[in-house]
Amino acid sequence: MQQANKLLKDVFGFDGFRMGQEEIVQSVANGENVLAIMPTGGGKSLCFQLPALLNDGVTLVISPLIALMRDQVAGLQQAGVEAGAITSANSEAENDAVVLALRERRLKLLYLAPERLSSFVTKSLLRDANVSLIAVDEAHCVSQWGHDFRPDYLRIGELRQFLNVPLAAFTATADEETRGEIVERLFDGRQPTTFLKGFDRPNIHLAFAAKNKPRQQITSFAAARRGQCGIVYCATRAKTEGLAKALRDEGHNARHYHGAMDPSERRDVERRFNVEDDLIVVATIAFGMGVDKPDIRWVAHADLPKSVEGYYQEIGRAGRDGARAEAYTLYGQEDIRLRRAQIDEGLAPADRQEADHARLNALLGLAEALGCRRKLLLGYFGETAEDCGNCDLCENPPETFDGTQDARKALSAVLRTEERFGAGHIADVLTGKLTDKVAQFGHDALPTFGVGREHTAPQWQMIIRQLMGHDFLRPDPSRHGALRITLKAHPLLKGEAPVMLRKDVLKPTSSGPKVRALVSDEDAPLFSALKAKRRYLADTASLPAYIVFNDKTLIEMAKRKPTSLDEMAMIGGVGAKKLEKYGREFLSVIIGDTPKQHPTRAKLAVSDAGALFDQLQDAQTDLNRGSDGTEKPLSCPTTMLAKLAKMKPQSLNDIERLIGTKRAERFGDAFLERIKQDR
Repeated sequence: MQQANKLLKDVFGFDGFRMGQEEIVQSVANGENVLAIMPTGGGKSLCFQLPALLNDGVTLVISPLIALMRDQVAGLQQAGVEAGAITSANSEAENDAVVLALRERRLKLLYLAPERLSSFVTKSLLRDANVSLIAVDEAHCVSQWGHDFRPDYLRIGELRQFLNVPLAAFTATADEETRGEIVERLFDGRQPTTFLKGFDRPNIHLAFAAKNKPRQQITSFAAARRGQCGIVYCATRAKTEGLAKALRDEGHNARHYHGAMDPSERRDVERRFNVEDDLIVVATIAFGMGVDKPDIRWVAHADLPKSVEGYYQEIGRAGRDGARAEAYTLYGQEDIRLRRAQIDEGLAPADRQEADHARLNALLGLAEALGCRRKLLLGYFGETAEDCGNCDLCENPPETFDGTQDARKALSAVLRTEERFGAGHIADVLTGKLTDKVAQFGHDALPTFGVGREHTAPQWQMIIRQLMGHDFLRPDPSRHGALRITLKAHPLLKGEAPVMLRKDVLKPTSSGPKVRALVSDEDAPLFSALKAKRRYLADTASLPAYIVFNDKTLIEMAKRKPTSLDEMAMIGGVGAKKLEKYGREFLSVIIGDTPKQHPTRAKLAVSDAGALFDQLQDAQTDLNRGSDGTEKPLSCPTTMLAKLAKMKPQSLNDIERLIGTKRAERFGDAFLERIKQDR
C-alpha cells in the first residue's frame, strides 16, 4: 500500500486513511467484488477513486444524480486527475471531448447516470474503453421498496457480466434486507467481499424537540446560525414554500425545493446551494441523495422523518468534511399521524407496511429517548457505544418516572377494546370520557373505563406514543391503524418487566440547541478572512467554494497558522496540485506577503523531500567555492537537487550517476551525509 499512501497525500492531501478505508481500497485495487456499507460522510468516494489511480484502465462510476457527478469530476480535476462525465446537462461538445479522452485512454474515471446503460451506443463505447472496474455509488437504489429506488440500477448487474470486470458497490443506508437485494441484483447472488463499517458520525450534535410553535423554533434555530449553510426538511411541498418565505422574511438567504418544481428551477437551487456559503434550502426529501457538499453545517427537520434510516441519511448530509455540525429534529402528533397514513395508503404489501410502522416506532423511540441519543441510534444499526456527550440528552438528561402501571393500564385498554381502535379512543376510555363511539361499543362498561383519570387525554396520548417508541404497540395496517400489542409487550403486561417513561415533553424549546462555534473567538477573524479568499478564488474559477478547500481544511489553517508552503502542505486536504495552485494565496492571508520560492522547490512541499532539499542546498552553499573557499564557484541546478532529495541515493557512486563526476567530487560526501541523516 506504499503507492496508495503516496497518492493519498500527493493527490488528495491526506496524511492517512479514515477508519476502514484502507482495507476497502486494498480489496477494490486487488480486483475483488466489494460491497461497502459506510457512514454518510465516511469517505466512500475515495475508496473507488484511489484504486482507479492505482490500476490500469478506466473506472466506470455509476452515480444517481448529475449534480453529484459534476461536483466529483470538478474535485478530481482540481486535484490533477483525468476524470469526466457524460450527462444530459453537458453540451454536445463537452460530451464529445469526454468520449475522445476515453477512446485515447486518457481518462481514469468516467461518470455515467444509470439511465444511459440501456443505450447500445453506451455499451459499445464501454466495451472498447478498457474498463477495469465498475463502481456503484448509492447502491441501495436497487432496492425496490426503498424510497430511492431507480429501475435503471437493475441494469448494472447485466453490465458487469457484459464487461466481465469486478464491481464495487457503496452505500450508507442498507439494512440486512437491502443488502440481500444488492447482492442478488448487482452480484448475481454471489456474496462479494463485504465491509460493514461503523455508522457513527461523532462530529454531528444530535437534538430533538417536541413541536411548540414550530415555525418559530426553526427560524430561531437558523437565526442563531446566521451565515451558515443548512437544510430544512419538511413533510409537504406547501410547507417548504411557506417556511422558506418565513426565513427570507427574517433576512436569511433561503430557497424552497420539491419534486413539483420546474426542472430548471430545481437545477438553479442545486447550483446555488453548491456555490453559496450561506444558502438555506427548505426541501422535501426530493433534495437529498445527490447532495455531496462537505461543509453543510446543520440539518433541521421541521417534521418527523419517515424512519431511522431516513433520519440517519438526511442528517448525514451535514458535516461531511468532519468539522462540527448539528442535527435538530422537531416532532409532534400530527407528524406521526401523517407518517402512519403515508404507510397505510401506500402500495406495499401488508408485511412491508408492518415493517415500515416498526421503523417509524424506532424513530419515535429515538425522539423520546431517556438517555444518549447516539447510543440508541447506533444500537439500532447493531453497534454498541458509550454515552457520547454530544447530544441534547447527554447535556440535559430528561426527567423520567416509573411508567410501568400507566403502561399496563394503556395496554390493557387496547386488549379489552379488541385491538380495534387508535390512540385517541384509548385515551377516552382511560380518562372515562363518554363519547358517542365509547357508548356505541359499550366501552364504558369495561374495567379499564376511567382507570386513568389521574392523567389528561393528551398526556395519555403522549404515554401511548412512548409505548409505540418502545415498540410495545404498533398500528395494524389491515385495521386502518388500530393499535396492536406486540410480543415485546407481553412481559410488561404480566408484571414481569418495568418501563421508565419521560415526563411531559411539551416544554418551550423555541431557541433550539446552543450554538457551537467552529473555531475559537481568537481564530474567528482569520477563519472569516480565509473563507473570503476561498469565495473570491471559487467565484473567479466558477467553482463551488468547497472544491477549492472545504471548511475543515480552513479550520485547520486558522488553528495552525502555517507560515510556509512546507507547513501548508501538512494541512489536511492540501494535495500537491492544490498547494501549487492555491498555497501562496492562502499563506498571504495568514502571514501577509509570502516569500518567493523556486517553483521546483515549491513542488516538493507536499512530500518529505522538501526539508532534505533545503539541507542539500545549504551544503552546496557551504562548498560553493570548495572546502577552503578558494576554488572556482560550482553549483547544482535546482532540478538536480530536487532529484537527489526525492531519490535519496545511498552511495557516492549513486550520487555521481545523478550529478556527474565533477560535482560529486566537491559535494558528494556532504550530500551523502545529509541524506543519511534524513532517514
